[in-house]
Amino acid sequence: RVRVFFWTKHTMEILEKMLFYVLLILRGAYGDMSYSFPEEMKRGSVIGNIAKDLGLQTGALSNRRARIDTDGTDKRYCDINLNNGELVVADRIDREGLCGEKASCILKQELVLENPLELHRITLHIQDINDNSPQFKEELIKIEIQESAVRGARFVMDDAHDADVGQNSVQQYSLKKNDNFILAANGNTIELVLDKELDREKQKEINLLLTALDGGSPQRSGTVVIHVTVLDANDNAPVFSQAVYKASLPENSPLDTVVVTVSATDADEGVNGDVTYEFGHVTDEMKKVFSIDRKVGEIKVIGAVDYETTSSFEIRVKAKDGLGLSSYAKVIISITDVNDNAPVVSLKSLMNPIPEDTPPGTEVGIINVQDRDSETNRQVRCSIQQNVPFKLVPSIKNYYSVVSTGQLDRELVSDYNITITATDEGSPPLSSSKTVQLSVADINDNPPVFEEQSYSAYVSENNKPGSTLCSVSARDPDWRQNGTVVYSLLSGEVNGAPVSSYVSVNGDTGVIHAVRSFDYEQFRNFKVHVMARDNGSPPLSSNVTVSVFISDVNDNSPQILYPAPEGNSFMTELVPKAAHGGSLVSKVIAVDADSGQNAWLSYHIVKSTDPGLFTIGVHSGEIRTQRDISESDSMKQNLIVSVKDNGQPSLSATCSMYLLISDNLAEVPELKDISYDEKNSKLTSYLIIALVCVSTFFLTFIIIIMGVRFCRRRKPRLLFDGAVAIPSAYLPPNYADVDGTGTLRSAYNYDAYLTTGSRTSDFKFVSSYNDNTLPADQTLRKSPTDFADVFGDCDDSPEVGTFAKYPQALLNRNLPALNHSFVCFVLQRIPITRSVLYLFYLLHQVFCIHFLIWKMAVLYTDIFHFNVVTE
Repeated sequence: RVRVFFWTKHTMEILEKMLFYVLLILRGAYGDMSYSFPEEMKRGSVIGNIAKDLGLQTGALSNRRARIDTDGTDKRYCDINLNNGELVVADRIDREGLCGEKASCILKQELVLENPLELHRITLHIQDINDNSPQFKEELIKIEIQESAVRGARFVMDDAHDADVGQNSVQQYSLKKNDNFILAANGNTIELVLDKELDREKQKEINLLLTALDGGSPQRSGTVVIHVTVLDANDNAPVFSQAVYKASLPENSPLDTVVVTVSATDADEGVNGDVTYEFGHVTDEMKKVFSIDRKVGEIKVIGAVDYETTSSFEIRVKAKDGLGLSSYAKVIISITDVNDNAPVVSLKSLMNPIPEDTPPGTEVGIINVQDRDSETNRQVRCSIQQNVPFKLVPSIKNYYSVVSTGQLDRELVSDYNITITATDEGSPPLSSSKTVQLSVADINDNPPVFEEQSYSAYVSENNKPGSTLCSVSARDPDWRQNGTVVYSLLSGEVNGAPVSSYVSVNGDTGVIHAVRSFDYEQFRNFKVHVMARDNGSPPLSSNVTVSVFISDVNDNSPQILYPAPEGNSFMTELVPKAAHGGSLVSKVIAVDADSGQNAWLSYHIVKSTDPGLFTIGVHSGEIRTQRDISESDSMKQNLIVSVKDNGQPSLSATCSMYLLISDNLAEVPELKDISYDEKNSKLTSYLIIALVCVSTFFLTFIIIIMGVRFCRRRKPRLLFDGAVAIPSAYLPPNYADVDGTGTLRSAYNYDAYLTTGSRTSDFKFVSSYNDNTLPADQTLRKSPTDFADVFGDCDDSPEVGTFAKYPQALLNRNLPALNHSFVCFVLQRIPITRSVLYLFYLLHQVFCIHFLIWKMAVLYTDIFHFNVVTE
């Protein structure tokens, strides 16, 4: 058995649909949904539930921005309810207006889902409803039939037209019962058959009622009246040369183009043989495209011929003679396609803006390309410009995915204008372009970057708090809050204190201010770390080191270390008489806490007793003789030395030196003009005044008591050798000499010296020589019983034995021993006043001891200081 397949256009469409479904299965991201519903449904009527059909949650439609898009038309007939996923009618759907007489009416809509991008095709099958009644071309059909017509003669009638299709179209005709005619219907051909011969003498005119019925429910119908006129002769009707005329017409043919010429002849002569042409039942659209010449039969173009609108026309042409006899022929006009439609690029979905961290290979958009031409004219190639990181990937049928091919960086390119070009395979080829603007969304992927790797700030010490040190600046190429930079100090310490106590930074401008006044002598530089942070999420930051250098200001005077200035006193140096010119006498040593030229010191003698005798090294501070010392030079030389730094302005300090030109201390005269320490002099004066007051009061009180108690008694005779104060030769300060050996010898000298700052002159007390003076070991032998207890000694000693116990103390004028023996004597004679007297005695002794200790300490200090200077 051999089967032969004829590949018709309908078969090709079926195969194309099958291939389409196979592609849908292979691509899981896409799906086809089909819904069938009748036309003329009210707006809002439910067609189906997309969410259930796709297996999606109801909320997913809203989250994924589900929407309905059209396929090649601007009108959208359905919409989706995002709340429940129902597909509803959005506009009036008239099947006859959309699809005409086509057997099937299909509308294609598209469901677009984002995140991720998905495209689902929705096929809407519009079902016809019987909403149109059959209609005849004319309300009254007039025909003329010869009386001589034989029984069985057939007369073709115009058929009725029903806009509905299928079962709802015209299904049958019926003729109202009459005596002469019956109805014969075969497909679209309706013939009136003469069943009984006519008799003009009996009936010249006959009216018949023709009814057309459709198959809808409820059934609709249309009627027409046929008016038959019975004639005497002329029994020939026009006859077409062809039953079917075929013509081919390119679309876009110009007006008045002759498509085809129909021709019919009539065997009758005269008026009965004149044939006229007219269209049978045609639609209003067809009347706007073609016309027929009534005399010649030429069918011409009077409107736009568009293959994409109608690819073929089928027209019934009627030829009628002068007496009304007619015949029909069929004209089939095929419209050939011309490449007159450029491809149309439609953007179905776009992820806009797209994050800059989107990985390569991400689908960012879907486009659809349609070409209304046919065959090779509708074959389309799509391309994308070369300088963008995107490409086109073919998807199902006429769909393409826009896919990223590289890493995006908003800081380099923030917007892309993607131009997509579609070109068909026609001759000549037509093309069109569409530009898609795509914005890149910023991601906080760049930390702030400082303009410099490190910063240095220079500030002079003693600056004002709040003064500006420097400014740091960081740039963040990100956008908006991701690129907003805030500055702050990192925690740290400077000299053990928080860095925030030294400097601060303006968070908006990056200007660094000093919080306090800096001191170069405390620290010369320090480092702070500034952080720049953006406001992204999460925030990114970077750090930079700012080195603050403090420059020195001449704010410290030179400090003289030697000679050490002590109030207004002078330092004394001995200069040999035989010193030659250039001999080193002394050296002034000074330092300056500043640095650099502010610490460069120079030494100058600003005042001297003999300006030409001594000189000082400008940079060394060494004091040397300018010439040999002569006998005429003054023994006492006073120098005032100034030490200056090299700052601007210059600061200075002065010191005084006292030089003695002498070979030994014995030649040094009394230094009466040496300055003194006024503070020590005042202290000495206060102690002497206090000691004199206490002693005077004590002695006065003792004398009064003795005068009262001993007025009746025998007064003991006390013989004292008067002490004669013999001035000794004046010696230099800080000099002490003790003549003789042993303790309390007749040659013992008491030498008291004051410091150079004392107002009191130096004295030397020498005891008188007495042959009766006892040896010290017999008079002042220290034993535990002598000083263990004062009151015990007084109580155990008789009156006569008191003075006998201390003969040597009395003869040598030893004042402490005399006071002690005398007090014991008085206390034994006046028991009532023991406590009071002893209290005054102790007070007197304390002052005496303190005074002696203080004087010895001062004496030792001055002697030591003088020896050091001399060496």
